[in-house]
Amino acid sequence: MQTLVINTHPTPGNKEHFSQKLLDMFLEKYDGRFDRKDLEILNLYAANVPRLDANMLSMWEAQASGREMTAKELEIEAAQKQLLQQFKRNHRIVIAAPTHNFMITSAMKDYMDNILIARETFRYTQTGSEGLMNDDYKMLLLVASGSIYTNNDRYTPLEMQHYYVKEMFTNIMAFNAFDIVRAQGTATLPAAQVLDSAKEQLDRAFVSFYQ
Repeated sequence: MQTLVINTHPTPGNKEHFSQKLLDMFLEKYDGRFDRKDLEILNLYAANVPRLDANMLSMWEAQASGREMTAKELEIEAAQKQLLQQFKRNHRIVIAAPTHNFMITSAMKDYMDNILIARETFRYTQTGSEGLMNDDYKMLLLVASGSIYTNNDRYTPLEMQHYYVKEMFTNIMAFNAFDIVRAQGTATLPAAQVLDSAKEQLDRAFVSFYQ
């Protein structure tokens, strides 16, 4: 199964981080069932991910108007096209993420600005928008957090990361399924307890993810 793993941590591969521990768990399960040739790993902080700035806005304007692009605009267009093609050819998307200030990392926001493209992953309609990624696309969020956000207390509505990711993938792009595996309470609970709980969640999620 074609799978894209997106690592959103600023220091990918650091075994001390729980989002990396979650990713390693996933990869171990993946290797037990599939061939690595069908898996791509994108480390966002080591990749060429254009930022939504004046240059990207200018590139979009050039695309819309048909004017000749500058060298910088052509560079941004090529990088964005490559990210979009990679994203769309993988029907299983895994995001390994820390929780920074209750939200996605800045590199993940940059990435979303390169894949949430009208007429590519969604389209505008007279009644709002319609997702275009509805051909058996599934998304799995592996998220680590120092706090616990599932106790229905004051912290629960503050954790915006999974709300944002879920809505963008399922509501806007029309992914067929979304699931989440949490390694939470890493700042207060024993590591073994956190990882045991995460492993149980992943065991369940992995089955439905690849059905």
